[in-house]
Amino acid sequence: MPDRLESMSVFVRVAELGSFSAAATVLAISPQMVAKHIEALEKRLGTRLIHRTTRRHSLTDFGRQYRDRCKAILADVADAEAQASETGSEPRGLLRINAPVTFGAQVLVPLVTAYLRAHPQVTCDLVLSDRYVDPIEEGFDLVFRIGPLSGQLSGPLAGQSTQTHALLAHPLTPYRLVACAAPAYLAEHGTPETPEDLRNHECLGFSPWSGALGREWPFSKGGETVGVPSASRLSINDWRAIHQAALDGFGITLGYESAVADDLTSGRLVRLLPDYEGPARPFHLLHARERRMRATLSGFLARILARFSAKS
Repeated sequence: MPDRLESMSVFVRVAELGSFSAAATVLAISPQMVAKHIEALEKRLGTRLIHRTTRRHSLTDFGRQYRDRCKAILADVADAEAQASETGSEPRGLLRINAPVTFGAQVLVPLVTAYLRAHPQVTCDLVLSDRYVDPIEEGFDLVFRIGPLSGQLSGPLAGQSTQTHALLAHPLTPYRLVACAAPAYLAEHGTPETPEDLRNHECLGFSPWSGALGREWPFSKGGETVGVPSASRLSINDWRAIHQAALDGFGITLGYESAVADDLTSGRLVRLLPDYEGPARPFHLLHARERRMRATLSGFLARILARFSAKS
């Protein structure tokens, strides 16, 4: 009979992914072996955990309850193993991180590689995505989140960590955007002096933006905010491609300040409207509340907060 903890781990992955084949791919085992683990659990428990169909599997009512208990048990086991293995608090083991694509690719990767160089026994799975991610449901140690927390965490305290039953959020330096363009574009089309001038320019659109920022670009000066409609002839779902279009001299982009810093220093891009504050969005680092934070997680978290904490 398969090892019970291993079977529980396989069951949780099937519950997350919705099919035996998807779980098999992630776990690098055969779908038949996945089925054996599930069948062993169901035989031991005397009840069905999963409704099988030809296209997708769904949990039974008991299966949903059992999934939650399995997650708690596996977390306890992982915590116990971490306490045993982290002798001397030397970071080791896997660190799973999720971050927005632009921030991750342009800013976070060098910090991750520096951490890995300093701690050879640490491995990292860095997933870059602009979609909403649940740290607990998807098994991430750390999630960087741009935008308001929108009630996901209760009782926010300005400049302090915020916590609920499951998550802890650390406020980071706001995600500030600046308008910039290539010298070649400005030579051909002129340099805008006020936000209103942008109406007569090619403004590159980032299609994942929704809400007010997706409809107009806000700029502030002297306590007053001016919103300029952001209708764009070219809209792209990946800011790295927008960045390239800006470097090619096609139009003006709103770029994350840290991501365009080197371009501004080198002169590849020119910052526009320097007398105005560009839009800024809240930025947080989320992780599950843990009874005992692993040295691997606490070490990397300390580095990030030292660099980006809103209190620094």
